[in-house]
Amino acid sequence: MKCPFCSHLEDKVVDSREARVGDAVRRRRQCARCGRRYTTYERIDEIPYMVIKKDGRRERFDRSKVLAGLLRACEKRPVPMQKLEALVDEIEQFVADAPNRERRSREIGEHIMTRLRKLDKVAYVRFASVYLDFKDVKDFMSELRALLRERSRP
Repeated sequence: MKCPFCSHLEDKVVDSREARVGDAVRRRRQCARCGRRYTTYERIDEIPYMVIKKDGRRERFDRSKVLAGLLRACEKRPVPMQKLEALVDEIEQFVADAPNRERRSREIGEHIMTRLRKLDKVAYVRFASVYLDFKDVKDFMSELRALLRERSRP
């Protein structure tokens, strides 16, 4: 650490404690040359998890966006909030497990749809209608037929 008073590079840490914010460490340092004390704050900069959008743009993974989409899909459905939180945790872990800290939005959407299909069929159809961007009623109906065929199997 470089002394802000004399620019000397050697110092000793006199006191170290967690900062008020909690995500930083506050250190009191004393310069080895001039003897003056100064405070530094250290925090870890994490490399964010990224989502590659359909158009190729990259944006930070935002668990609140995933939860908001699930809440819209599950509106007025008997899906407990606890299950939605668990699904968001699962999706966050899915992104974190990516070898290069990024996933395509398509992969994330498919993962969500797979889980929603088991959790609640109506929520699945709602989510799929937005995610799959059905162009017309025919696309929507073919997805519903597939769901009905699956339901009628023993």
